[in-house]
This record gives sequence, structure tokens and C-alpha cells, in this order.
Amino acid sequence: MRRTSMSSVWKRLDDSKYLILLFLPAALYYLIFEYLPMFGVVVAFKDYNVFKGVWASDWVGLKYFSTFIFDNPDFPVLLRNTFLIGLYSLIFGFPAPIILALLLNELRHVVFKRFVQTVSYLPHFISNVVIVSMVVLFLSPDGGLINNILGLFGIEPIYFMSLSSMFRSIYVTSGIWQGIGWGTIIYLAALTSIDPSLYEAAELDGASRFRKMWHVSIPGIVPVIIVLLILNIGGLLGTGFEKVFLLATPMVYDTADIFSTYTYRVGIQQGNFSYATAIGVFNGVVGFVLIVTANFIARRTKETSLW
Repeated sequence: MRRTSMSSVWKRLDDSKYLILLFLPAALYYLIFEYLPMFGVVVAFKDYNVFKGVWASDWVGLKYFSTFIFDNPDFPVLLRNTFLIGLYSLIFGFPAPIILALLLNELRHVVFKRFVQTVSYLPHFISNVVIVSMVVLFLSPDGGLINNILGLFGIEPIYFMSLSSMFRSIYVTSGIWQGIGWGTIIYLAALTSIDPSLYEAAELDGASRFRKMWHVSIPGIVPVIIVLLILNIGGLLGTGFEKVFLLATPMVYDTADIFSTYTYRVGIQQGNFSYATAIGVFNGVVGFVLIVTANFIARRTKETSLW
């Protein structure tokens, strides 16, 4: 019996060898860059010394977690900034591709529809460095597009990049512009899976295009919306380092400094690897709790969840 079951396994593996070969690069990527680095989490619980190595370094337990959360005066500011930037991105950025997908789904002019899709997708393929450079140029007080437009109405040039009150708006707005087209792809794919007979039935009942969108299109993509919302909630405190690092200046740190940029300064610039790792672990644990909580609520309310 054992020999039969083993031969069955080997036969299934042999039949799926090409699928396994296709999956192999993705599996290696996650193994090398996602799972193996988890070994470094132990550094957060040690007073890491480069010359001693990880295992020989002194064990300090939760010392750095306590220092960061309870003794660091910057912790409330970092938590507030990280949470608010993530929350604003979720509130304003998450619905944007849904709305665009619904609008594109209603377009009947195929050429114009494809043109809008192409234009909206393009910023996603531009690196953050170029995106930030474009944003800085657009908002420049010396010949920037936005200030030129404001000048037509007699408004003096505004130094957007040096105003703390403007940083979050700039970050969220540029993020919507950069990601709205790419996010729309998922929702357009979900919309194509809706049974056309539902639209026909709604039309026979006299439903307008808006009513068909509200009662057929949106309910049809609710499961996809919930899954993506759960993933976005899980990343609420995982605001990207690169874009904030490139956009922010010391003048706007009171609203722009987040966990990842602070970790960079502490870990890379100051060489305090244990402290920086502890901050990263704290951020990851909070994200894990958020995604589990969001998944639990979604499963209880809509019976749609990640697991």
C-alpha cells in the first residue's frame, strides 16, 4: 500500500513537472527574500554586535521594544504619522480604482476606453524616483505647473514641499495617480465575470444604468473588494519607505516621519541594528493583528475572507 501511494505521488509530480517548473522561480523568490530573512528577527531580542555575530551577542529580551514604545519620545509622532498616512491612503486611494473600473465598464466607445486605460496604467510602471521628481517639479515655486496655474489667479507661489500640512495630501494624491490604473485591472476582470443575464433582467425591470451599476455591478465585485480591503488594512502601518524617504525633508518630519524612515536612520545611519529590527518586528506584528482582525470581521459579516 505504501509503495502504491508513493508511486502515485511520483506520477502526479511527473504529470505536473511543467507547472512545478513554472512555479519554481516564484517559490525561490519567496524562500530567499521573504522566509530566510525571518531568521534575522532574533536580532531584535539581542544586543547585536557585528564582531560577535548573532548567536554570540548578548540576549536582552524585550529591552528594545520597551525602549521604543515607552521611552522614545518620537514614538507617538511616528505612530500617528504612519497610521494617518496609511489611513488616508486607504480612505481616498482604495475606492479610486473601483470608481474608475465602474466608469470604464459603462463606456461603450472602445477606442476611448482603451486610451483611458492605457493612460491610467502608465504611472504604475514609472519608478518612485521618477514619480517623486515629477511631483517636485509640478509643485516647484519657481516655474512649477501648479504654481503657474495659481499665478493666473493672482495667488503667490506656494512652497508645497516645505509645508508640513501639505505632505500627507501630496503623498496620498500622488499615490492615487500612480496606482489607480493598475488597481482598476483587477476590478475590470471581476466585472467581466458577472453573468450578463443579471444586467438583462435588470434592464427588463426598467433599471437605469446607475441602478444596474448599483444593484448588479457593485454586488458582483464585493468579494474582490473585501479581499483587497483586508490586504490593504493589513498594510496600514506598512507605508512604503522609498516614496516617503524621497518626498520628505527635515522641515516636514513632524507629519512625514514614519516607522520605516525612522528605522532607516536608526539602523543604517546610526548602526543600531537591534533597535531597528525591534521597530520592524513591532510594525510587522501590528500589521498581522490588523489583517487577522479585518479577516475575522469580514468572515462574520459578509462570509468572504482570505481564510
